[in-house]
Amino acid sequence: MLSVKKQIEYWRDSAAQSYDAMMVLKNGGKYSESLFFGHLVLEKILKAFVVLQTSQDAPKIHNLARLVELADLELDKDTKEYFSVANSFNIRARYDDYKKSFYKICTKEYTENNLEKIIKIYNDLCRQLKSKIS
Repeated sequence: MLSVKKQIEYWRDSAAQSYDAMMVLKNGGKYSESLFFGHLVLEKILKAFVVLQTSQDAPKIHNLARLVELADLELDKDTKEYFSVANSFNIRARYDDYKKSFYKICTKEYTENNLEKIIKIYNDLCRQLKSKIS
């Protein structure tokens, strides 16, 4: 097992890489893929908090609300509720018909509205993490 500090760095850095990919995909018009990476951004930064809270490896789960619970984070109601929306962006293993219907709703406007929320939450979490590990 890596040290807690190294694991936190790993998840923080990995979230930043996924953030970059999210933006490249959005700018390239790959909206559903961009939202998938948006979910990864949130998942990975939350896993940094889980490691910080538990001093153990992050679990191999993708549910954002569950990661918040494991990290024992206190977040506002709107953010917690938004995680159920963002969870729907994790579509890797979904059925093809679900992927097609999701692809159809991922317009530029829908994607930009959701990415705005993801970016705000991500930036807030990064600030919180920085203050906790400083």
